[in-house]
Amino acid sequence: MSEPKENVLMEKIVSLCKRRGFVFQSSEIYGGINGFWDYGQLGAELKRNVKDAWWKTIVHHRDDVAGLEATIIMHPKIWEASGHVATFADPMSTCKHCKKLVRFDQVWEMIPENAWAQAIAEICPDGLVESPALLAWAKGKGKHLAPNLALVRNPEVTLSFLAARVDAPDATRLTTKELYQYLATEQVGATGLQTPCPHCGGELTAPRPFNLMFKSHYGPVESDDNVCYLRPETAQAIFAQFKNVHETARQKVPFGIGQMGKAFRNEVTPRNFIFRSREFEQMELEFFIKPDEAVEALAGSVAKASDNAWQGEPQADWGWEVWHKYWVEQRIRFYEGIGLTRDRFEEYWQKPEELAHYARACVDILYKFPFGTQELEGIAARGDFDLSQHEKHSGKPMGVFDEELRAAWGKLDEAKKASMRAKFVLGKTAAFLKKGADETEAAQQAEAEATVYFDKLAKGQYIPHVIEPSAGVDRLILALLADAYSELTTTDEKGKTETRVVMKFHPRIAPVKVGIFPLLKNKPELVAKAKEVRDLLRPHMTVFYDDGGAIGRRYARQDEAGTPFGLTIDFDTLGEKPELLDTVTLRDRDTQQQTRVAIKDLAGLLLPKVR
Repeated sequence: MSEPKENVLMEKIVSLCKRRGFVFQSSEIYGGINGFWDYGQLGAELKRNVKDAWWKTIVHHRDDVAGLEATIIMHPKIWEASGHVATFADPMSTCKHCKKLVRFDQVWEMIPENAWAQAIAEICPDGLVESPALLAWAKGKGKHLAPNLALVRNPEVTLSFLAARVDAPDATRLTTKELYQYLATEQVGATGLQTPCPHCGGELTAPRPFNLMFKSHYGPVESDDNVCYLRPETAQAIFAQFKNVHETARQKVPFGIGQMGKAFRNEVTPRNFIFRSREFEQMELEFFIKPDEAVEALAGSVAKASDNAWQGEPQADWGWEVWHKYWVEQRIRFYEGIGLTRDRFEEYWQKPEELAHYARACVDILYKFPFGTQELEGIAARGDFDLSQHEKHSGKPMGVFDEELRAAWGKLDEAKKASMRAKFVLGKTAAFLKKGADETEAAQQAEAEATVYFDKLAKGQYIPHVIEPSAGVDRLILALLADAYSELTTTDEKGKTETRVVMKFHPRIAPVKVGIFPLLKNKPELVAKAKEVRDLLRPHMTVFYDDGGAIGRRYARQDEAGTPFGLTIDFDTLGEKPELLDTVTLRDRDTQQQTRVAIKDLAGLLLPKVR
């Protein structure tokens, strides 16, 4: 039997991050702290470049988005209004044997990652039971890999229950999941099938809610009166400051507010390196739009997403569906602009039963990470839930006034108004039914809301709806590291083969843009010229000066750091060949091609490539 396979690519990426200074374990000299990571010199530059690219794309390059930077700790009532205090929880279980905490809804994602499960999958491919091999494994390697698995603790009894299941006259083939459950259950009749602990195979407690927010206190006295929380997302600050930004930024709906910053979630089981951490950064946009009824009153109709209207420039007749698809496409284009290719993504459109009760639609942009296809960003159509909640809990109005809407509403005929109202009531009734109301109660609530809502529209007032693209910076960094990682194998003239790592970052987000190398460090005139080139480019881009070792080794070091360009200052630069005076050798990381470029032309040549 072969040994269980590990995720080799992830191991290489984690090793590279430590070796080259991309990412370090936080507090490593004290044994580390799970779920927290520090970014080293290259990682800090990479992360800054990614955030700068997002900010420029979302805020600077658009007329309809303003920026915000809010505090990490905010009034605790914000989190009551948003629902985080009451409902922001994950199901947590504890292993009765190894005592480790496990997020119950991720158990079946975690189990296949562990060596004991991989070993069983090899012994019993496709759920086909091989009892003698399982027994041998349980009495051998299983004692080390999964000491608390029922199969290991009491192999004969566990296998007898499994045999009874497999040999039954009407038996169907076991799924892999069922196989693991049988092997984790010592007394099937007494307890039912057990879900094994991913770490040791032991029995898990029943899941219980675990609130993910980090709780703290502000002020000199620690009491219930000054409880606060580290924010679990950046979005709520945007909603809380909506009115201030709307009024001071001189923006009209539709417009957006973008924010980047730290967020904190006390994850039960942080995993997959920087993919799921307890401290992380988000890049979030809340794009506020008119409700469809206001759009219809102003434009006469609402554009259909099925007409591919979202592929063009924003128009006055766009409703929430078109805006939603527009932002899905905009976000994928952003990723393409920093080097990720479209074929690495999947769009997962959440089913109606998967949506949050307030959401009209949500798309998860999934990326093919080395450990599986996982969410990189979510784009949700959240309706007016957030602003309405903050209006309700704060007592402050969160709506806007639109004079053009008031004028347009006054010109609508009664049949049009009745048609719009009927459609609104139908949608609201369905929403109330989804939340558990009976038909009569749902119809009454929908009619009551319609009366208030349409009275406000007639006065030119409404609470904006929102489209929310929300991305994790750290997950994106991991995607970029995985996508950039490549290995180059070369053979020298003596037949010696060498494999080295080349990180093929897009020049726009590469930590260092240009490596600068004097051919020899013991020639003062070469060093002086190289430093002159360094100082010429440094105001425009991140450069790295390196004069240590053979020039080939210096190229290799910068390839491993992901530097897209290298400049070598040699004797021709000094005029050994008069026609090459004040030129340097420009090396391209990806093509390995080298060309001579005049020093005076370097900035103009490189800047368009790295910005």
